[in-house]
Amino acid sequence: MAEEQSKWTLAQLAHEAGASASTVSKVINGRPDVSAATRARVLAVLDRTGYRSPVQQRRALADVPVVEVVLDSLNSAYTAEVVTGILGYAADQGVEVLVTAIGAGGSRPLNPEQRAQRIVDQGRTGLILVTSAFGNGPLDAFHRRGVPVVVIDPLNPPPDEVVSIGSTDWTGAKDATSHLLGLGHRRIAFLSGPESMECNQARLHGYLAALRAAGVAVDGRLIIPGSFRTDDGARRLGELLRLEPRPTAVFAASDTIALGVMSEALRRQLRVPEDLSVVGFDGIRQGAESVPALTTVAQPLREIGRAALRVVLRQVKGEVPDSRRVELATRLLVRESTAAVE
Repeated sequence: MAEEQSKWTLAQLAHEAGASASTVSKVINGRPDVSAATRARVLAVLDRTGYRSPVQQRRALADVPVVEVVLDSLNSAYTAEVVTGILGYAADQGVEVLVTAIGAGGSRPLNPEQRAQRIVDQGRTGLILVTSAFGNGPLDAFHRRGVPVVVIDPLNPPPDEVVSIGSTDWTGAKDATSHLLGLGHRRIAFLSGPESMECNQARLHGYLAALRAAGVAVDGRLIIPGSFRTDDGARRLGELLRLEPRPTAVFAASDTIALGVMSEALRRQLRVPEDLSVVGFDGIRQGAESVPALTTVAQPLREIGRAALRVVLRQVKGEVPDSRRVELATRLLVRESTAAVE
């Protein structure tokens, strides 16, 4: 097959497709400046002939596949756990991983087309994006170049051809809120992450579903959006304490938010859980080590990382994913930060 592919020149492919050699080259390299009809015609010829570009052939024949992992920042316990899972599975499979933090500053940022072309030129076999690193436009730049991409906890639902991986956010949030309701709490605040994030929306809806199932009226003042930052959790607790009546419990959309709430509660001489019960979401190590230990919805973060790399490697082999959305089960870990209403 490789011998047959090598016989096809750009000129021959162009003749078959009824296009110029430069146009065929643009399609092969994923350039955007080609009409949809012409692109479809050229892709059909490439598929029929089994043609692969020299870069694609080098990638397929590489002794050690290289997968790039792109994330916003390394300064996150959530990210560290996910990357640990990716690296562990990579070691098992003999795969090299290149980690790039695009929010770290330094070099001039590449636009989507430049970054996608660089990945192709350098022979990367696939790409894993963690959280909201790219929107749908940039993802299309990778797809046009035939680079397998998996997104973990995307900002928005990705295009149909891109696999996304996360956890059962709705179920986990419902379990957390139901736990607090079972302890007698009725004034339960929800401190969310960025409102636009898909995982955050699922957690909000799980929280609301639990309240409605218990017949508890939703108070919009108790739902405060923000970021997944510790200091933001501390700030928002101050807002909640100005309400009358105050909430008796807080469900935070991440452990980092919850830890910020507990730190601020201590500063204000509020006891957790006697004066305020707190539940987080993620299951990071810092929550288990806090005082009191944080009740949380644990995500299988390392397994999410392993699953992402597994899907990329299957696509590199030409396998079609069983599903475009993969969700791994969460579990509620009841620790010391929640208690019955006094």
